[in-house]
Amino acid sequence: MNVQSFLQHHQLTENPFTAEEARLDPVFAKLGDANPQHPDFGKILGRIDSPATAVVFGEKGSGKTAIRIDIEEHVAAHNQQHPDRRVLTVAYDDLNPVLDQLQRSKRMDATKMLDNLRLEDHQDAILSLAVTKLVDAVLAPDGSPNVPLPPKPHKALRKLPKEKRRDLAVLAMLYDHPASGNPVERHAALRKKLHLFSGLPLGFWLWTGVVCAVAAVALATVYWVTREDPPAWVLPFLILSGAGVIAGFTMWAGKQLSLWGKARGILKEMPAVGRTSAQLKPMLAATSSSTLNGQPLPEPHTESDGPRDNRYQLTRRLVGVLNGLGYAGVIVLVDRMDEPTIVSGDPQRMRQIVWPMFDNKFLKQENVGIKMLLPIELSYLLAKESGQFFQEARLDKQNMIERLTWSGSTLYDLCNSRLNVVRPDNTEKISLTNLFTDEVDRAMLIDSLDQMHQPRDAFKFMYAVIQEHCRLMPDESAEYRIARLTLDAVRRNQSQRVQELYRGLTPA
Repeated sequence: MNVQSFLQHHQLTENPFTAEEARLDPVFAKLGDANPQHPDFGKILGRIDSPATAVVFGEKGSGKTAIRIDIEEHVAAHNQQHPDRRVLTVAYDDLNPVLDQLQRSKRMDATKMLDNLRLEDHQDAILSLAVTKLVDAVLAPDGSPNVPLPPKPHKALRKLPKEKRRDLAVLAMLYDHPASGNPVERHAALRKKLHLFSGLPLGFWLWTGVVCAVAAVALATVYWVTREDPPAWVLPFLILSGAGVIAGFTMWAGKQLSLWGKARGILKEMPAVGRTSAQLKPMLAATSSSTLNGQPLPEPHTESDGPRDNRYQLTRRLVGVLNGLGYAGVIVLVDRMDEPTIVSGDPQRMRQIVWPMFDNKFLKQENVGIKMLLPIELSYLLAKESGQFFQEARLDKQNMIERLTWSGSTLYDLCNSRLNVVRPDNTEKISLTNLFTDEVDRAMLIDSLDQMHQPRDAFKFMYAVIQEHCRLMPDESAEYRIARLTLDAVRRNQSQRVQELYRGLTPA
């Protein structure tokens, strides 16, 4: 039997069990609020306008990415309903650009780079994503649907206290990293929108002095050629112009050296962002010294200086700017830690990336919620850590879920939802039992799905059942309901596959 004939008989516009990745699943995208959520979803999400951290471990296919997408959708709905308590979401789920940039900046191989990965590198990468998203919205002519701004955003920006406008300009100077466009030009446009002006640059006064000196020399030359006695003021004018040029050049050179040193120090401390000296120096030059002196710039420091909290201060300043624009906080979605190229699913390399983030101060930042959706392999490694590690991470306070588990009943409801979302709107709802003969009841299906443990394997099981039924059924028999014998045969094979997967004998 042709699979398409089976689907058409049950009025299914497509097979609801084909996709294995939530990001690329059109059926999941259609579900919306009709998608049955994991029982722990409420704990993971928490209160949206008061973001809190959650640490979740789950098998491949247990629904971590689906949970991340659900969180984004819930936040988007909350932002529409509460325009004065919005929350900015930051998806920290593609580490390839960050890790590649760190390798280039530190000039190390992958192993050594991961050994030297710091919490500050993660903080810089997250700040870069958040600030770039905000600057994109501020500079967009019609705003951005991803970062809604108050009505008449230009006026709202100018009404911000000057300190917050300066904070936003400094954050953009450090962290704005657009996919296309020049950061220097974006920074200048942002400063203009924020009504921040740094006055005339030092180079202007240098060239003014040069012009005056050239004029004085030209005037003296004229009197010397005509052999006329110059007025008394010409010689002092000539001397003062020359002294002004020398002084101006000295100040300009000193300023350039100072900018070069400051830019070099900042770039050395934030290798994860990918800022260049040619980009940072003109932005530093456009920022007044008084503004820079009051900012927690990520500059080098020695061990004797003690721990630095400049990234925490910069995060607080970002949250302060967002508060002025109607945002209550930030939610950072950490996902797909096993997918970077240099990790390739290696648990030890995942540990090197994730462990720096297990810091109570980082996870408990005010108005910042870190939602960590992590592979189950890290849970096994976490159990081997010392008591001191747990004291520092305080994972007991981070809404930790040790393993995402799904019951057969929840998976049954999930399959029912997928069935009905691919049927025409004018048809009655059906359940999974409608695909099977009368000898297969709901309890039997729930028990079979319970042995699959998680959504991806449940969908693989249902896909295999439909495929096996169509393979065994002649087209002329026109039997469109699946027999119990077929269900049992596929269940045995799929259950064995899942058990071998858990024992590490087969790939996911």
